[in-house]
Amino acid sequence: MKSGWYDAQSAYAIGVDIGGTKINAGIVSESGEVLHSISLSTLAGQTHTGNRAMEAVQSLLKKVVLEQPDFRVRGIGVGSAGQIEWTSGQIRFSSDLIPGYQGTQLKRLMEERFHLPVHVDNDVNVLALTEKRFGAGKGIDHFICLALGTGVGGAIVVEGRLVHGAWGGAGEIGHMSVNFQGPLCICGGKGCLEQYASGTSIARRMREKLVSEGLPAEDVDTREVFARWHAGEPLASTIMEETIAALGTGIASLIHTFNPGLIVIGGGVAEAGELLFDRLRQEVRSRTMASMLDAVRIEPAYKGNWSGMIGAALQIWEYADKGVQL
Repeated sequence: MKSGWYDAQSAYAIGVDIGGTKINAGIVSESGEVLHSISLSTLAGQTHTGNRAMEAVQSLLKKVVLEQPDFRVRGIGVGSAGQIEWTSGQIRFSSDLIPGYQGTQLKRLMEERFHLPVHVDNDVNVLALTEKRFGAGKGIDHFICLALGTGVGGAIVVEGRLVHGAWGGAGEIGHMSVNFQGPLCICGGKGCLEQYASGTSIARRMREKLVSEGLPAEDVDTREVFARWHAGEPLASTIMEETIAALGTGIASLIHTFNPGLIVIGGGVAEAGELLFDRLRQEVRSRTMASMLDAVRIEPAYKGNWSGMIGAALQIWEYADKGVQL
């Protein structure tokens, strides 16, 4: 049964961005315009995240109907933390940051509740769609996105299309090893990029270094490390040079594997600014074959408060040929 909200010709879709702390939902146009939006705390561990996401969509629709009773949408696009089985829209794996989320049949639940076409993908994959339409990836058919935040996420675009792999797990770049004798990672591997290049790991390693030197380490977060690095503090510089070496190693391997025209870097770590990008470009240059390096740029990601939500909605146009039975 089709929803009263459904119109296959509508210029708008619903975008939902599900994170560990916040869920954003909005009415989004194909050109990236956000008509209405709402934000809810995820309340992870207190309520089921799938139900909370549906609550966000329901609240959004109630808000819209008050202003535009005849408003219609083409469907719902969801970008979510965790690993997503892309065809079924099921949460295949989720960390303890969102308890009880793993196994959630999110696409099916959304379709049954709202009777609208639904696409669900990983949050970094939908960010790549935003990048493709509006950011540095515009007009680029081969590029890779890295999101350096609490963890390290990735997305791979080949011939203008996202690479999903066998079931949707492609792009786990944070768990590519850059040191086969490195520290044990939560994934079970050793020396994963996430152990060096995530904001979490940068702050942790800085605190460990300060403690080893007998210096106060309380309240030292990633932003504090960046500030000390920019000021030329030796300990912070040691941590950041290690981070850049690991990140440069990983990016060089990606360039050799995929021959991209662009590497896009976003997330909180990218806020370290142009000093980070300058040093990273130097590092990548020292580790990459000249013939492979010529065609590739390393650029910061598209900035926008609603980037994930917009990218989630863009799935409705990106996969319009997939066909969804209502």
